[in-house]
Amino acid sequence: MTDSLKNLASIDKDAFSHDLISWFTEEQRELPWRKDQDPYKVWVSEIMLQQTRVDTVIPYFNRFIEQFPTIQDLAQAEEEKVLKAWEGLGYYSRVRNLQSAVREVHEKYGGTVPATKEAISTLKGVGPYTVGAILSIAYGIPEPAVDGNVMRVISRILSIWDDIAKASTRKIFEEAIRTLISEENPSYFNQALMELGALICTPTSPSCLLCPVREHCHGFHEGVENELPIKTKAKKQRLVHLAAVIIRDDEGNTVIHKRPSEGLLANMWEFPNVEISLPFYRDKGYIESLLLEQFGIKVKMAQAISRIEHVFSHLKWDIQVFEGKLQGPIEEVEDLRLVSPIEIDEFPFPVSHQKIIQHYKKVEGDVTHDE
Repeated sequence: MTDSLKNLASIDKDAFSHDLISWFTEEQRELPWRKDQDPYKVWVSEIMLQQTRVDTVIPYFNRFIEQFPTIQDLAQAEEEKVLKAWEGLGYYSRVRNLQSAVREVHEKYGGTVPATKEAISTLKGVGPYTVGAILSIAYGIPEPAVDGNVMRVISRILSIWDDIAKASTRKIFEEAIRTLISEENPSYFNQALMELGALICTPTSPSCLLCPVREHCHGFHEGVENELPIKTKAKKQRLVHLAAVIIRDDEGNTVIHKRPSEGLLANMWEFPNVEISLPFYRDKGYIESLLLEQFGIKVKMAQAISRIEHVFSHLKWDIQVFEGKLQGPIEEVEDLRLVSPIEIDEFPFPVSHQKIIQHYKKVEGDVTHDE
């Protein structure tokens, strides 16, 4: 046992599990993916919950399962419809990987999510946490499910001072969970740790007096619960300046562009946009030349109508939004379309461009009202 886990031996495993699971049994939130232990639904929920709040996920989960109620439905769905169902959740590689993995389960395992660590670990986008969540919650297999919530809880309970931002630290917490996890009810044990981190053992100002496992917590007894966990700050995001243009033709149709099939926001649709340096931030002639060069679109720029900031984990977009008038025909191809105000709702857009759509629809509504 490592020095980081020196306090593990002092924990009464049975009492800890009993207190934790008893609390969860009484206090757990009613969440749609907890209505049954369908491994497909558990899988979808855990992918959605990565880097996204529970309250945000609930309506998305309900709509997604309504559209794709089974593995077969998701496996056979068109990618664009799947992206549209995910629209607004962000981190779109999650759902592309999910559909790819679901297709493999459909073809290789007859539509049944495998129940072994070895098999499930090979699926695209399924990392150690998702493996542990599916195996423990859906199949009752005592496998650790270690995410940021769980690391925060365990770091306080065992007074672990290792940096949770380091990938190597996860092994310490997996070892701790393997020792502590309930063999009889690993599903509730893992869910209870997640719930405890979400409701009681929060990142700031943990509610220790309400904690069901306070008497087992070394961090509380040492008075260091507010100092844990140790987590180094992420690097500052790179700032990128963009000009996005709502380009209309004489009939009121609008040009939209599909992003490449690899990389950031792959296969999502957006308004044509170009990266610009600060000296050319409002240089409409320069932006017009870039649109012609990169998209083959001849446009007459109008005024700037909005400015949008959107933050990713590694970069920040500063988007200056313009209106523009199409000056000639465009060649409609797979990644460049001219769509009506009604048709635009059929396409999946990232959050930043959904904000542009809101302005676009407001303008369309104003025009209709004037007429």
